[in-house]
Amino acid sequence: MGAISVESRRKSGRGLAAVSLAVSGVVLGQASALAAPNIAMDSAVYVERSEPGNLRRLEPANRLNRGDRVVTIVSWTLMGGDGGFTITNPLPRAVAYQKSTRADEDVSVDGGRSWGRLGALRIGARLASPEDVTHVRWRIAPGHVAKGQGRIAYSGIVR
Repeated sequence: MGAISVESRRKSGRGLAAVSLAVSGVVLGQASALAAPNIAMDSAVYVERSEPGNLRRLEPANRLNRGDRVVTIVSWTLMGGDGGFTITNPLPRAVAYQKSTRADEDVSVDGGRSWGRLGALRIGARLASPEDVTHVRWRIAPGHVAKGQGRIAYSGIVR
């Protein structure tokens, strides 16, 4: 089955206020004409806030400050076709990657030129850390696509 790439495009902007716009711009890339699924994508960016009693809540990321934990939720819906696809998301420079809700993501620390698992990638002589991640991607298998919809969330810290 054909694979397609869904890419989040970094929008131009300066400072922390631009982070929520940059993180939320997920769009569908070009697909192979043969048996590629037609996928509708959406994303939402939230900031995690602490409340008394160790409670945490997510609220829309209208304003971000250095040190805020942001959670991005990428949702997809199958509109037709079949097969698997890949979601690729560049991270804004102002956000340091933390983790994903899925353990099978690949990351890049060199702008998307090479991929691997965090803990196996190197920058020079040292192991890459979450703060080095420039892109994250997830492969959505045909069996999961057949369910018709899905969500992936990942978190980061505003630098």
